Amino acid sequence: MTGKDQTEIRMRLVIDNPVPGVAHGLQDKNSHPVDTKTSKDGKPLTFDFAIRIGPGPKFYGEHVRSEGPERRFVYIAIGEQAGQKGSCWSRRMKIDIHQITQALLDKAVKGKVLEATLNGTGKDGTPSCATVSPTQPWRAV
Repeated sequence: MTGKDQTEIRMRLVIDNPVPGVAHGLQDKNSHPVDTKTSKDGKPLTFDFAIRIGPGPKFYGEHVRSEGPERRFVYIAIGEQAGQKGSCWSRRMKIDIHQITQALLDKAVKGKVLEATLNGTGKDGTPSCATVSPTQPWRAV
């Protein structure tokens, strides 16, 4: 698929209630943290980034990862994986994007930002990790 068949859209992940003092960073395709942030007081962290979509829909971009023929997702690196030396945490959140509806993608193509809010703290009080579902469904803002 050529670039002309792809349209760039804006995405936003809001990490609500992150564990204070623990670094979080969007992860690129090479597993490097990008835009690392730390909340000192548990206030939300926000990550804005672009992806490209093509017919299907198919998802492309520097932060888009794949698993099998359909699953597409982005990672939020946590602790050492986010570049925080000496952290006792080395985790990632996996956030699925392949299930975003065509109606929302159409709104994003027209200039809206697709936003999801995720809980940054697990039930055990440690940073959320593994596949994390949004606490609020994806929405166009």
